[in-house]
Amino acid sequence: MTKSKSVQNSAESKVASRRRFLKGAAAAGAGAAVLAAPAVSHAQASPITMRWQSTWPAKDIFHEYASDFGKKVNDMTGGELKIEVLPAGAVVPAFGLLDAVSKGTLDGGHGVLVYHYGKQNALALWGSGPAFGMDAQQLMAWHKYGGGKELLQKLYASIDANVVSFPYGPMFTQPLGWFKKPVQKAEDMKGLKYRTVGLSIDVFTALGVAVNALPGGEIVPAMDRGLLDAAEFNNMTSDRILGFPDVSKVCMLQSFHQNAEQFEIMFNKTKFDALPAKMKAIIENGVEAASQDLYWKAIDRYSKDYVELQTKDKVRFYKTPNAVLQAQLKAYDDAAAKKGAGNALFKEIEASQKAFAQRVVKWDLDNNVRREMAYNHYFGKKG
Repeated sequence: MTKSKSVQNSAESKVASRRRFLKGAAAAGAGAAVLAAPAVSHAQASPITMRWQSTWPAKDIFHEYASDFGKKVNDMTGGELKIEVLPAGAVVPAFGLLDAVSKGTLDGGHGVLVYHYGKQNALALWGSGPAFGMDAQQLMAWHKYGGGKELLQKLYASIDANVVSFPYGPMFTQPLGWFKKPVQKAEDMKGLKYRTVGLSIDVFTALGVAVNALPGGEIVPAMDRGLLDAAEFNNMTSDRILGFPDVSKVCMLQSFHQNAEQFEIMFNKTKFDALPAKMKAIIENGVEAASQDLYWKAIDRYSKDYVELQTKDKVRFYKTPNAVLQAQLKAYDDAAAKKGAGNALFKEIEASQKAFAQRVVKWDLDNNVRREMAYNHYFGKKG
Protein backbone atom coordinates (compact mmCIF):
# COMPACT_ATOMS: atom_id res chain seq x y z
CA MET A 1 0.00 0.00 0.00
CA THR A 2 1.37 3.41 -0.92
CA LYS A 3 1.72 6.25 1.55
CA SER A 4 -0.91 8.35 -0.26
CA LYS A 5 -3.43 5.50 -0.15
CA SER A 6 -2.79 4.97 3.58
CA VAL A 7 -3.43 8.64 4.30
CA GLN A 8 -6.63 8.48 2.25
CA ASN A 9 -7.91 5.41 4.16
CA SER A 10 -7.14 7.09 7.46
CA ALA A 11 -9.12 10.20 6.47
CA GLU A 12 -12.07 8.11 5.35
CA SER A 13 -11.97 6.20 8.64
CA LYS A 14 -12.12 9.47 10.60
CA VAL A 15 -15.09 10.71 8.53
CA ALA A 16 -16.97 7.42 9.07
CA SER A 17 -16.21 7.55 12.78
CA ARG A 18 -17.48 11.14 12.99
CA ARG A 19 -20.67 10.17 11.12
CA ARG A 20 -21.32 7.33 13.60
CA PHE A 21 -20.80 9.74 16.48
CA LEU A 22 -23.21 12.33 15.08
CA LYS A 23 -25.81 9.66 14.32
CA GLY A 24 -25.56 8.33 17.85
CA ALA A 25 -25.80 11.81 19.30
CA ALA A 26 -28.92 12.51 17.22
CA ALA A 27 -30.53 9.30 18.41
CA ALA A 28 -29.67 10.13 22.01
CA GLY A 29 -31.10 13.61 21.55
CA ALA A 30 -34.32 12.19 20.13
CA GLY A 31 -34.58 9.81 23.07
CA ALA A 32 -34.02 12.64 25.50
CA ALA A 33 -36.76 14.62 23.76
CA VAL A 34 -39.14 11.68 24.08
CA LEU A 35 -38.32 11.29 27.74
CA ALA A 36 -38.82 15.01 28.30
CA ALA A 37 -42.23 15.11 26.52
CA PRO A 38 -44.34 14.00 29.52
CA ALA A 39 -42.88 16.80 31.60
CA VAL A 40 -44.29 19.29 29.08
CA SER A 41 -47.77 17.72 29.14
CA HIS A 42 -47.80 17.69 32.95
CA ALA A 43 -47.13 21.42 32.95
CA GLN A 44 -50.57 22.23 31.44
CA ALA A 45 -52.90 24.71 33.11
CA SER A 46 -55.05 23.65 36.05
CA PRO A 47 -58.63 22.51 35.27
CA ILE A 48 -61.38 25.12 35.15
CA THR A 49 -63.77 24.41 38.01
CA MET A 50 -67.41 25.45 38.26
CA ARG A 51 -69.68 25.30 41.28
CA TRP A 52 -73.27 24.62 40.34
CA GLN A 53 -76.54 24.14 42.17
CA SER A 54 -79.73 22.45 41.05
CA THR A 55 -83.18 23.49 42.22
CA TRP A 56 -83.96 19.92 43.29
CA PRO A 57 -83.51 17.81 46.44
CA ALA A 58 -80.53 15.45 46.24
CA LYS A 59 -82.79 12.38 46.20
CA ASP A 60 -84.93 13.54 43.24
CA ILE A 61 -84.35 12.18 39.74
CA PHE A 62 -84.19 15.81 38.57
CA HIS A 63 -80.98 16.30 40.56
CA GLU A 64 -79.74 13.10 38.93
CA TYR A 65 -80.38 14.71 35.54
CA ALA A 66 -78.30 17.72 36.60
CA SER A 67 -75.44 15.46 37.68
CA ASP A 68 -75.72 13.48 34.43
CA PHE A 69 -75.09 16.66 32.44
CA GLY A 70 -72.14 17.66 34.62
CA LYS A 71 -70.55 14.21 34.19
CA LYS A 72 -71.00 14.29 30.40
CA VAL A 73 -69.20 17.62 30.12
CA ASN A 74 -66.49 16.64 32.60
CA ASP A 75 -65.82 13.44 30.65
CA MET A 76 -65.85 15.10 27.21
CA THR A 77 -63.38 17.79 28.28
CA GLY A 78 -61.03 15.15 29.65
CA GLY A 79 -61.07 16.84 33.04
CA GLU A 80 -60.16 20.29 31.69
CA LEU A 81 -63.53 21.50 32.98
CA LYS A 82 -64.92 20.20 36.26
CA ILE A 83 -68.54 20.96 37.12
CA GLU A 84 -69.58 20.20 40.70
CA VAL A 85 -73.37 20.00 41.12
CA LEU A 86 -74.89 20.74 44.54
CA PRO A 87 -78.54 20.11 45.52
CA ALA A 88 -81.17 22.78 46.20
CA GLY A 89 -80.46 24.90 49.25
CA ALA A 90 -76.74 24.11 49.40
CA VAL A 91 -75.92 27.73 48.53
CA VAL A 92 -79.25 29.47 47.82
CA PRO A 93 -82.95 28.51 47.94
CA ALA A 94 -84.36 26.85 44.80
CA PHE A 95 -86.17 30.00 43.65
CA GLY A 96 -82.97 32.06 44.13
CA LEU A 97 -80.99 30.30 41.41
CA LEU A 98 -81.29 32.96 38.69
CA ASP A 99 -80.00 35.76 40.93
CA ALA A 100 -77.16 33.61 42.27
CA VAL A 101 -75.94 32.63 38.79
CA SER A 102 -76.40 36.12 37.37
CA LYS A 103 -74.34 37.67 40.19
CA GLY A 104 -71.65 34.98 40.02
CA THR A 105 -72.38 33.53 43.47
CA LEU A 106 -72.78 30.30 41.51
CA ASP A 107 -71.14 29.54 38.16
CA GLY A 108 -74.21 27.76 36.85
CA GLY A 109 -77.29 25.78 37.71
CA HIS A 110 -80.04 23.38 36.70
CA GLY A 111 -83.72 24.18 37.01
CA VAL A 112 -86.75 25.30 35.02
CA LEU A 113 -87.53 28.65 33.45
CA VAL A 114 -90.90 28.80 35.19
CA TYR A 115 -89.12 29.21 38.54
CA HIS A 116 -88.05 32.71 37.39
CA TYR A 117 -91.66 33.70 36.65
CA GLY A 118 -91.54 36.45 39.27
CA LYS A 119 -88.75 38.24 37.36
CA GLN A 120 -90.53 38.26 33.98
CA ASN A 121 -93.79 36.39 33.51
CA ALA A 122 -93.04 35.67 29.84
CA LEU A 123 -90.55 33.05 31.06
CA ALA A 124 -93.59 30.90 31.89
CA LEU A 125 -94.19 30.41 28.17
CA TRP A 126 -91.34 27.88 28.19
CA GLY A 127 -93.29 25.66 30.58
CA SER A 128 -96.73 26.73 31.79
CA GLY A 129 -99.81 26.18 29.72
CA PRO A 130 -101.05 24.23 26.70
CA ALA A 131 -98.36 25.50 24.27
CA PHE A 132 -101.07 25.76 21.58
CA GLY A 133 -101.20 21.97 21.34
CA MET A 134 -97.45 21.35 21.06
CA ASP A 135 -95.82 18.64 23.13
CA ALA A 136 -92.50 19.34 24.85
CA GLN A 137 -90.40 18.02 21.96
CA GLN A 138 -92.20 20.36 19.57
CA LEU A 139 -91.75 23.27 21.97
CA MET A 140 -88.02 22.49 21.99
CA ALA A 141 -88.08 22.48 18.18
CA TRP A 142 -89.65 25.94 18.29
CA HIS A 143 -86.93 27.09 20.69
CA LYS A 144 -84.10 25.88 18.47
CA TYR A 145 -85.49 26.44 14.97
CA GLY A 146 -88.54 28.67 15.37
CA GLY A 147 -87.00 31.76 16.99
CA GLY A 148 -87.33 30.84 20.66
CA LYS A 149 -83.59 30.96 21.37
CA GLU A 150 -83.28 34.55 20.18
CA LEU A 151 -86.43 35.57 22.06
CA LEU A 152 -85.13 34.06 25.29
CA GLN A 153 -81.85 35.98 24.95
CA LYS A 154 -83.86 39.16 24.41
CA LEU A 155 -86.03 38.36 27.41
CA TYR A 156 -83.10 37.77 29.78
CA ALA A 157 -81.44 40.95 28.54
CA SER A 158 -84.63 42.86 29.39
CA ILE A 159 -84.21 41.95 33.08
CA ASP A 160 -80.41 42.42 33.07
CA ALA A 161 -79.78 38.74 33.79
CA ASN A 162 -76.08 37.99 33.23
CA VAL A 163 -76.71 34.39 32.15
CA VAL A 164 -76.41 32.03 29.19
CA SER A 165 -79.43 29.72 29.08
CA PHE A 166 -79.84 26.32 27.44
CA PRO A 167 -83.36 24.88 27.64
CA TYR A 168 -83.16 21.10 27.25
CA GLY A 169 -84.75 17.85 28.40
CA PRO A 170 -88.37 17.97 27.19
CA MET A 171 -90.80 16.77 29.85
CA PHE A 172 -93.89 14.63 29.47
CA THR A 173 -97.36 15.97 30.26
CA GLN A 174 -97.57 16.58 33.98
CA PRO A 175 -100.48 15.18 36.05
CA LEU A 176 -103.17 17.47 37.39
CA GLY A 177 -101.87 16.25 40.71
CA TRP A 178 -102.57 14.54 44.02
CA PHE A 179 -105.93 14.92 45.77
CA LYS A 180 -107.92 13.56 48.70
CA LYS A 181 -110.63 12.35 46.32
CA PRO A 182 -111.09 12.21 42.54
CA VAL A 183 -111.86 15.44 40.69
CA GLN A 184 -115.03 14.95 38.62
CA LYS A 185 -115.73 18.53 37.53
CA ALA A 186 -114.04 21.94 37.59
CA GLU A 187 -116.16 23.01 40.58
CA ASP A 188 -114.53 20.29 42.69
CA MET A 189 -111.33 22.32 42.75
CA LYS A 190 -112.86 25.52 44.11
CA GLY A 191 -111.47 26.50 47.49
CA LEU A 192 -108.73 23.87 47.53
CA LYS A 193 -105.30 24.87 48.86
CA TYR A 194 -103.16 23.75 45.93
CA ARG A 195 -99.50 23.93 44.90
CA THR A 196 -98.37 24.93 41.42
CA VAL A 197 -95.95 27.43 39.81
CA GLY A 198 -95.61 29.90 36.94
CA LEU A 199 -98.53 31.02 34.83
CA SER A 200 -100.41 27.99 36.19
CA ILE A 201 -100.87 30.07 39.35
CA ASP A 202 -103.12 32.43 37.39
CA VAL A 203 -104.92 29.54 35.63
CA PHE A 204 -105.86 27.76 38.84
CA THR A 205 -106.64 31.00 40.66
CA ALA A 206 -109.19 31.69 37.91
CA LEU A 207 -110.70 28.26 38.67
CA GLY A 208 -111.23 29.30 42.30
CA VAL A 209 -108.18 27.53 43.74
CA ALA A 210 -106.09 28.98 46.59
CA VAL A 211 -102.58 28.60 45.16
CA ASN A 212 -99.31 28.30 47.07
CA ALA A 213 -96.10 28.15 45.01
CA LEU A 214 -93.58 25.92 46.79
CA PRO A 215 -90.29 24.29 45.69
CA GLY A 216 -90.39 20.54 45.12
CA GLY A 217 -88.85 19.52 48.43
CA GLU A 218 -91.42 21.45 50.48
CA ILE A 219 -94.65 20.12 48.94
CA VAL A 220 -95.17 16.80 50.72
CA PRO A 221 -94.38 18.20 54.20
CA ALA A 222 -96.96 20.96 53.54
CA MET A 223 -99.57 18.39 52.51
CA ASP A 224 -98.75 16.29 55.58
CA ARG A 225 -99.33 19.28 57.87
CA GLY A 226 -102.60 20.20 56.17
CA LEU A 227 -101.22 23.40 54.65
CA LEU A 228 -102.14 22.02 51.22
CA ASP A 229 -105.21 20.02 50.17
CA ALA A 230 -103.75 19.02 46.82
CA ALA A 231 -100.62 19.55 44.74
CA GLU A 232 -98.87 18.86 41.48
CA PHE A 233 -95.15 18.45 40.94
CA ASN A 234 -94.12 16.62 37.81
CA ASN A 235 -93.90 12.87 37.16
CA MET A 236 -94.29 9.37 38.58
CA THR A 237 -90.66 8.96 39.67
CA SER A 238 -90.18 12.37 41.32
CA ASP A 239 -93.60 12.21 42.98
CA ARG A 240 -92.87 8.75 44.36
CA ILE A 241 -89.38 9.65 45.60
CA LEU A 242 -90.64 12.85 47.24
CA GLY A 243 -93.30 10.89 49.14
CA PHE A 244 -96.61 11.89 47.56
CA PRO A 245 -98.10 8.38 48.04
CA ASP A 246 -97.59 8.81 51.80
CA VAL A 247 -100.01 11.76 51.91
CA SER A 248 -102.43 10.92 49.08
CA LYS A 249 -103.71 7.84 47.27
CA VAL A 250 -105.48 9.67 44.43
CA CYS A 251 -103.63 11.04 41.40
CA MET A 252 -105.34 12.75 38.47
CA LEU A 253 -103.54 12.20 35.15
CA GLN A 254 -103.42 14.59 32.18
CA SER A 255 -103.59 18.35 32.35
CA PHE A 256 -102.94 21.46 30.26
CA HIS A 257 -101.38 23.48 33.10
CA GLN A 258 -97.89 22.20 32.22
CA ASN A 259 -98.42 20.25 29.06
CA ALA A 260 -95.03 21.07 27.53
CA GLU A 261 -92.09 22.03 29.72
CA GLN A 262 -88.33 21.57 29.68
CA PHE A 263 -85.42 21.96 32.05
CA GLU A 264 -82.87 24.76 31.90
CA ILE A 265 -79.08 24.58 32.08
CA MET A 266 -77.75 28.00 33.01
CA PHE A 267 -74.25 29.52 33.13
CA ASN A 268 -73.03 32.82 34.47
CA LYS A 269 -72.44 34.71 31.20
CA THR A 270 -69.10 36.26 32.24
CA LYS A 271 -67.77 32.84 33.21
CA PHE A 272 -69.14 31.16 30.07
CA ASP A 273 -67.82 33.84 27.69
CA ALA A 274 -64.32 33.42 29.13
CA LEU A 275 -64.18 29.72 28.22
CA PRO A 276 -62.12 28.57 25.21
CA ALA A 277 -64.15 28.13 22.00
CA LYS A 278 -63.56 24.37 22.05
CA MET A 279 -65.00 24.09 25.56
CA LYS A 280 -68.07 26.14 24.64
CA ALA A 281 -68.68 23.80 21.70
CA ILE A 282 -68.40 20.76 23.98
CA ILE A 283 -70.94 22.30 26.37
CA GLU A 284 -73.41 23.20 23.63
CA ASN A 285 -73.24 19.74 22.07
CA GLY A 286 -73.26 18.17 25.53
CA VAL A 287 -76.57 19.90 26.24
CA GLU A 288 -78.16 18.16 23.26
CA ALA A 289 -76.67 14.78 24.15
CA ALA A 290 -77.88 15.11 27.74
CA SER A 291 -81.30 16.24 26.52
CA GLN A 292 -81.93 13.06 24.56
CA ASP A 293 -80.43 10.81 27.22
CA LEU A 294 -82.70 12.43 29.81
CA TYR A 295 -85.73 11.75 27.60
CA TRP A 296 -84.83 8.06 27.25
CA LYS A 297 -84.14 7.69 30.98
CA ALA A 298 -87.46 9.35 31.83
CA ILE A 299 -89.40 6.89 29.64
CA ASP A 300 -87.78 3.96 31.42
CA ARG A 301 -88.00 5.24 34.99
CA TYR A 302 -91.42 6.93 34.89
CA SER A 303 -93.13 3.88 33.40
CA LYS A 304 -91.59 1.60 36.05
CA ASP A 305 -92.70 3.86 38.87
CA TYR A 306 -96.19 4.12 37.36
CA VAL A 307 -96.49 0.36 37.88
CA GLU A 308 -94.94 0.50 41.36
CA LEU A 309 -97.27 3.28 42.49
CA GLN A 310 -100.26 1.11 41.62
CA THR A 311 -98.99 -2.27 42.82
CA LYS A 312 -96.92 -1.36 45.89
CA ASP A 313 -98.21 2.04 46.99
CA LYS A 314 -101.88 1.32 46.16
CA VAL A 315 -102.37 4.65 44.38
CA ARG A 316 -105.50 5.04 42.26
CA PHE A 317 -105.06 6.94 39.01
CA TYR A 318 -107.89 8.75 37.24
CA LYS A 319 -108.04 10.63 33.96
CA THR A 320 -108.80 14.31 34.41
CA PRO A 321 -112.31 14.89 32.98
CA ASN A 322 -112.55 16.71 29.66
CA ALA A 323 -114.69 19.40 31.29
CA VAL A 324 -111.80 20.28 33.62
CA LEU A 325 -109.32 20.31 30.71
CA GLN A 326 -111.59 22.63 28.73
CA ALA A 327 -111.93 24.92 31.75
CA GLN A 328 -108.13 25.07 31.98
CA LEU A 329 -107.85 26.18 28.34
CA LYS A 330 -110.33 29.00 28.86
CA ALA A 331 -108.66 30.08 32.11
CA TYR A 332 -105.25 30.03 30.40
CA ASP A 333 -106.47 32.21 27.53
CA ASP A 334 -107.87 34.76 30.00
CA ALA A 335 -104.69 34.75 32.10
CA ALA A 336 -102.39 35.04 29.07
CA ALA A 337 -104.42 37.94 27.67
CA LYS A 338 -104.01 39.84 30.95
CA LYS A 339 -100.26 39.15 31.11
CA GLY A 340 -99.75 40.13 27.49
CA ALA A 341 -101.68 43.39 27.83
CA GLY A 342 -98.78 45.07 29.64
CA ASN A 343 -95.89 43.00 28.31
CA ALA A 344 -94.84 43.36 24.68
CA LEU A 345 -92.30 40.53 24.96
CA PHE A 346 -94.99 38.18 26.26
CA LYS A 347 -97.14 38.91 23.22
CA GLU A 348 -94.19 38.55 20.83
CA ILE A 349 -93.23 35.14 22.23
CA GLU A 350 -96.84 33.93 22.19
CA ALA A 351 -97.26 34.97 18.56
CA SER A 352 -94.06 33.16 17.58
CA GLN A 353 -95.13 29.96 19.37
CA LYS A 354 -98.63 30.10 17.93
CA ALA A 355 -97.40 30.41 14.33
CA PHE A 356 -95.00 27.48 14.81
CA ALA A 357 -97.65 25.34 16.55
CA GLN A 358 -100.26 25.88 13.85
CA ARG A 359 -97.94 24.32 11.26
CA VAL A 360 -96.21 21.67 13.37
CA VAL A 361 -99.15 20.28 15.35
CA LYS A 362 -101.30 19.92 12.21
CA TRP A 363 -98.49 17.98 10.54
CA ASP A 364 -98.13 15.82 13.66
CA LEU A 365 -101.85 15.04 13.94
CA ASP A 366 -102.22 14.35 10.22
CA ASN A 367 -99.00 12.40 9.79
CA ASN A 368 -98.48 10.26 12.88
CA VAL A 369 -100.70 7.26 13.55
CA ARG A 370 -102.54 7.10 16.87
CA ARG A 371 -101.03 4.32 18.96
CA GLU A 372 -104.08 3.12 20.91
CA MET A 373 -105.11 0.66 18.21
CA ALA A 374 -101.72 -1.08 18.16
CA TYR A 375 -101.50 -1.13 21.97
CA ASN A 376 -104.99 -2.61 22.31
CA HIS A 377 -104.23 -5.15 19.57
CA TYR A 378 -101.26 -6.52 21.48
CA PHE A 379 -102.14 -5.90 25.12
CA GLY A 380 -105.88 -5.21 25.33
CA LYS A 381 -108.37 -7.67 26.74
CA LYS A 382 -109.45 -10.27 24.20
CA GLY A 383 -113.05 -11.13 23.42
